Amino acid sequence: MKIGILQTGHVAEELVAVNGDYPEIFARFLEGRGFDFVHWAVCDGQFPDSAEACDGWLITGSRFGAYEAHDWIAPLETLIREIYAAGRPMIGVCFGHQIIAQALGGRVEKFAGGWSVGAVDYPLLGERLALNAWHQDQVVTRPEGAEVVSSTAFCENAALVYDDRIFTIQPHPEIDRTYLEGLLERRAPGVVPEAMIAEARARLDSPTDSARLAALFETFFKERRLA
Repeated sequence: MKIGILQTGHVAEELVAVNGDYPEIFARFLEGRGFDFVHWAVCDGQFPDSAEACDGWLITGSRFGAYEAHDWIAPLETLIREIYAAGRPMIGVCFGHQIIAQALGGRVEKFAGGWSVGAVDYPLLGERLALNAWHQDQVVTRPEGAEVVSSTAFCENAALVYDDRIFTIQPHPEIDRTYLEGLLERRAPGVVPEAMIAEARARLDSPTDSARLAALFETFFKERRLA
């Protein structure tokens, strides 16, 4: 199955050598599940010819805001609507979660409640899953037809499904311990509150449920369902 990765940002330069950029991170996250990956750096103006170019689509995270005035945002929103209309399965992570909601009529904003960083417990499909988060922006208004499948006190719209075509999630299941530690060391100081950094560091060695999310991604891409 051919999965098109729509890359909406780049991993910070000082972290690329160890972690790779977003396409490599997601290919590693979904390794061994029968997918072939191609990618387009839409943040650099690279776009596929059509929504039919791949069997399924994945939109990555980004340091950008979905509401910011970048020249690639509107074309990406158009492509999202075309993929949805074409019925190709699509998954969005963090920024991907947000831009899909925005493209389909929802609203995204910088959340007044601040940041979510490090391992967070999310209820999903009757389970409680520990997943790494790294965000301040949130989907604050859902598009019509979007169903909430995970919600926390901090993040009301933590995961959404749009019938059998789209699954999006606010946390970053693709972020492993090494990458998170790099973010805490290199990107968080002066941006994220110190107490939150300390709390995230304290949970660095706690296991996460990333493998469970990789399995859910596989099921959604191949069978158009979550469970």
